[in-house]
Amino acid sequence: MSLVSTGGFDWPALMRAGINGLRLRPVEFWALTPAELLLMLGAGSGSAPLSRARLDELTQAYPDKAPDDAPHKADVKGQDNG
Repeated sequence: MSLVSTGGFDWPALMRAGINGLRLRPVEFWALTPAELLLMLGAGSGSAPLSRARLDELTQAYPDKAPDDAPHKADVKGQDNG
């Protein structure tokens, strides 16, 4: 059963899912936006969680600088502590 169709929202089905399924009170149901309700029902188009492969790609593209590469406080102030 689709809660959203090309003709709009299936409000009776959404109300059953929200009030009966999620145990929302009517005031809570009507306070939600359709996007929030669909997200709570697991039907949203939210982004997938970050995968390990994507994290590895980002780590390679934007590596952390090693401590030796970071400027020293004295260098930043223009003073030499050496």
